[in-house]
Amino acid sequence: MFLTMNRFRVKTGQEEAFETVWKTRDSHLAEVPGFVSFHLMKGPVRDDHVLYASHTMWESRAAFEDWTRSEAFRAAHKGAGGNAGLYLAPPELEVFDAIQTVTP
Repeated sequence: MFLTMNRFRVKTGQEEAFETVWKTRDSHLAEVPGFVSFHLMKGPVRDDHVLYASHTMWESRAAFEDWTRSEAFRAAHKGAGGNAGLYLAPPELEVFDAIQTVTP
């Protein structure tokens, strides 16, 4: 398993607009080989922002990297720059390789 995570510092008062962007966009992920799951998480409220994180699980790092070079990636991110006013700073990408998995 391979996890990618983006952290977003969303300006106070822009939470609804940010969530709407994510809930209404076509991510094209369901058709991508190696895609496992996606979660958008809302975190703590700070003085000037609310922390959000997107978590995307992949079967492998190679599957994620293939997606970043695909038409599906370009389609999912088309127009993303138009939402820059929602953020205090650009999102921060973090990537993780699984070293242990526990399931029920």
